[in-house]
Amino acid sequence: MAIVTLTLNPAIDQTVTLDRLISGTVHRARSVRQDAGGKGINVASCLADWGIAVTAMGLLGAENAAPFDALFAAKPIVDRCQRHPGSTRVNLKLVDDLGTTDINMDGAPAMAASVENLVATLEGEAAPGDLIILSGSLPPGCPSDIYARLTTALRAKGATILLDTSGPALCHALNGDTLPNILKPNAHELAEWHGAPLDTPRQLLEVARSLMDRGVDLIAVSMGEQGALFLTCQEALLARLTVEHVESTVGAGDAMVAGLASALAEGAGLERTARLSTAFAVGKLGQAGPHLPEKARIEALAAQVATEAFTGEKQ
Repeated sequence: MAIVTLTLNPAIDQTVTLDRLISGTVHRARSVRQDAGGKGINVASCLADWGIAVTAMGLLGAENAAPFDALFAAKPIVDRCQRHPGSTRVNLKLVDDLGTTDINMDGAPAMAASVENLVATLEGEAAPGDLIILSGSLPPGCPSDIYARLTTALRAKGATILLDTSGPALCHALNGDTLPNILKPNAHELAEWHGAPLDTPRQLLEVARSLMDRGVDLIAVSMGEQGALFLTCQEALLARLTVEHVESTVGAGDAMVAGLASALAEGAGLERTARLSTAFAVGKLGQAGPHLPEKARIEALAAQVATEAFTGEKQ
């Protein structure tokens, strides 16, 4: 099974660590680092750390591609990203003891020809059994229905589609006739698509089941401190793991996506999928940059994940 990630709106994540972020004041940084990022790039990096060969496709600005070049060279990631004139956007992450403040940029407008060429390449090379991970936001100028179009075309070729996006891109994908095989929204993103608050796991379960009735095979809904809800057509689980140390929250959701992909690659059942995906996300919280801790640490975390069958009847 070939695994491919698509990142149409990559970013260089500049993380600035402060003693405390106070609005309107001058700060002195404790540390500053830059990492190649963007959701699909983060997923590919975590998969590579787990020992899975992965191909990264996307659009990169040629003027500041060095962090991506270094990441791809350091890990078993096949670089199939297109370079275009200009620079990849730089997102700012301000980290203090209270959490992470994200300042995300839109990115440079996408050239229609570049997007269509990338889409044609992906559609032309996809084969039955491949896992295609469509991740992240879209750059200005990119059609908001592109993930919906790709899902229809790639599923017709027998590929498995894992989608992690938000806003109009998610709406188009979930309102289409052909839905992705696997979805990884957070609670807010699912509620935004649904058009009404989803304040309890029971409400999330009901909406997720309605998507499964339309052809989705696996859904993982991240719920922050409440854990995550994992479900197939046959069963649903709540998974929780206490976080002991947070180095950076950047990319934790992407690590969960990588955990889903890793579980799929090993043919895991829902229990193992929930444990591994949660361990990927929590393990990433203790790492700076789009990286996982060593495998033994992830397996230890997976063993500590608390899971319980969930029907929604008591919530």
